[in-house]
Amino acid sequence: MTEPEVDAPPEPRRVHRTRLVRLVAWVVVLVAVVVVAVVVVIDVGPPSEAELRRQAVGGKSDLLIGVKDDTPGVSLRDPATGEYTGFDIDIAYLVAGDLGFRPDQVRFLSIETEDRARMQARGADGRFVTVDLVVASFSMTKERAEQPGVRFAGPYLSTQQSVVTLTGHKSVSSLEDLRGEKVCTLATSTSSNAARAAGVTFSGKNEISDCVAGLKAKEFDAVTTDAAILAGFVAEDEGKTLAHHDIGLVEDELWGINCGDDEAMQTLVNLILYRSAHDPADRRWEEAYDRYLRSEQRWSPNQQVAIDHQPAISRPDVRRWPWERS
Repeated sequence: MTEPEVDAPPEPRRVHRTRLVRLVAWVVVLVAVVVVAVVVVIDVGPPSEAELRRQAVGGKSDLLIGVKDDTPGVSLRDPATGEYTGFDIDIAYLVAGDLGFRPDQVRFLSIETEDRARMQARGADGRFVTVDLVVASFSMTKERAEQPGVRFAGPYLSTQQSVVTLTGHKSVSSLEDLRGEKVCTLATSTSSNAARAAGVTFSGKNEISDCVAGLKAKEFDAVTTDAAILAGFVAEDEGKTLAHHDIGLVEDELWGINCGDDEAMQTLVNLILYRSAHDPADRRWEEAYDRYLRSEQRWSPNQQVAIDHQPAISRPDVRRWPWERS
């Protein structure tokens, strides 16, 4: 009887080759999936921080920042040295530093209230210059955010509108208390809108220092604007001739940084402010507040100068790889 034939086992070399082909096929498929995923993320996902930096500051040797020049404690220019100091100046250095600019690469230019939305400041020769950022006690409002060329990042400070009078003036608890009196404020500020709504007749100036000078000269009976601005003048006066009044407004004045038409810059500045607010080791904001605003509170006992913590801000949509996430 003949035994049935039995197939010979495959050669070891052929088995090895088959497994190798299968492994290579799986690797090719996996690489293809990863490549497609990366392409999709890059094409439809948000830009990375590196991409935003290339768009916003790539090639810039200096950063031009429009700031006020007449507000003690917030942003004041020394006429003898040309040096700027104040809370806004420290915030501007914070942002500029995180954008990659050294202090000697930051150029401050004086900007007036009505020019903040246009990003137009004045250079040393008096000519108008388009700046990269505006850090100038610029309150964020819906109306301003809808203006062409305005992109707010922030907020970076929360304060309130208040009133300053000479010390002999009767107590002021609302803007309505100033009806029939001569009131001064900035012509295109949110304070002028509130004064108008309260039926108060006011004079508008381009610089708040002109209002305070007029008050001291008895040209005006009162000055109204943000408490963080007025507190600097009261502290400089040491409460001798100026009195600071809380007028009980509920809405906060939230100061933002205008980035103009630059969406990449807006996202970067928001990211910098977000990190500043959420990093307990970063004390630059707190140090600026203590140095300039907290120190003024003693001269304005009836009105809070500003909220003593950095305002909350949502994390901007910036692409991060898994290994960059904490």
